[in-house]
Amino acid sequence: MSAVLGLLAVLVLTAGTGYFVAQEFAYVAADRLSLAREAAAGDKRAARAVKVLERLSFMLSGAQLGITVTGLVVGFLAEPALAELLRPLLTGVGIPDTAVSGIALTLAFALATVIQMVLGELAPKNLALAIPDRLAKALGASTLAYLKVAGPLIRVFDAAANKILRRIGIEPVEELHHGATLEELGHLIGESHDHGQLPRATADLLESALEFSERRLAEVMVPRVDVDTIPAAASVEDVALLIARRGHSHYPVIGRRTDDVVGVVGVRELMPLPADDLARQSAEALARPALFLPDRLALPGAIEQMEAAGEEFAVVLDEHGGLAGIVTFEDIAEELVGEIADESDRVVPLAVREGNGWLVDAGRRIDEAAEATGITLPEDDEDFETVAGLVIDRLGRLPAIGDRLTVDLPDGGRATIEVTAVDRHVPERIRLSRLPDHEHTAENTMQAPPADRSEERPV
Repeated sequence: MSAVLGLLAVLVLTAGTGYFVAQEFAYVAADRLSLAREAAAGDKRAARAVKVLERLSFMLSGAQLGITVTGLVVGFLAEPALAELLRPLLTGVGIPDTAVSGIALTLAFALATVIQMVLGELAPKNLALAIPDRLAKALGASTLAYLKVAGPLIRVFDAAANKILRRIGIEPVEELHHGATLEELGHLIGESHDHGQLPRATADLLESALEFSERRLAEVMVPRVDVDTIPAAASVEDVALLIARRGHSHYPVIGRRTDDVVGVVGVRELMPLPADDLARQSAEALARPALFLPDRLALPGAIEQMEAAGEEFAVVLDEHGGLAGIVTFEDIAEELVGEIADESDRVVPLAVREGNGWLVDAGRRIDEAAEATGITLPEDDEDFETVAGLVIDRLGRLPAIGDRLTVDLPDGGRATIEVTAVDRHVPERIRLSRLPDHEHTAENTMQAPPADRSEERPV
């Protein structure tokens, strides 16, 4: 009778182990967003599952405690109970009494291991992975009750484990990462396009959306050298003439120095004025306060501040408080949908095929050039962001037309860059060509003919 009761206890405890294993895997594999939607629609079981997911790290600690305790008790009870049941069978088949005990314990250990592994571990694990959401909802009420009862003990063990981790220099994480990383999502988008499941335009839009939150204003703004400004003392008539000539809607109003932005003036301020007042008022008197944003601000943060201020135009400042450039909602939108051209824009192709290479707009970002040409140039987020910045960094000086250099590409290849046009002492356009492998050696020497001041050197 005692052996039968022991076997029954083993089966009950094994079921307990299975419960905690199913609990652990179900909540790790469950779709939190789907359960949250069901909870919002009034599903009480889904609401309980979401409540457990909000304490996922704590629940996992509780599940581990349950698995450990039930597993240890099963090990303590299973072998003697099963051995007691096996002894009569072994004696009945003629095994000597001296060997019965050893064989019974060995068989009992093997049988207990199989029961624990199959019924207590693998079966509930596979069930939880097959139907995680359904199981998470089914276990929600009992899991919350268990965590409430065992909570104090779980906290003790959790605190001890966290203290050990901190002693070895690792900071514990309270919650698990949910969902795919940006890199994983980008890979999925690329694979979907390659297999014909996403049109190219849709894939490009999704990839731009993934990168959007990583972009800073410094990467999308109109740089200071390209900004049209209005002197504070200029008349409103001068502002109207500039708008007619340049076609832009807003202009920074500059005080005594270029970095002294006293406001913004544009079509919005001119529209209510009678024609007779255009010559009598100054740009500074008419200007509205400027919205200033730091150049390291991420694009989502910039949108939030511009919307809060009711502004579609902002002045971008560098870390020294100087005028770095300007940005509009159009500039930010172009990071998602590509170039938006209107009647005031001078459309300059990013890259034009020329023989075995490309003529590239050197003022564009390196990732944009890579997308247009298929040649990924080396990047340095700290020192430069544009192709022009790369050329200046590698040359170590301001370039001249005809300067030529060779760069090592991140994929192991090499490419030549030749400066074909310069504007304001920096490269305006370059000729970019990928070198075949057998030409790498020939490009390893520096040349600087005095006639055209060209330079070629390995980088």
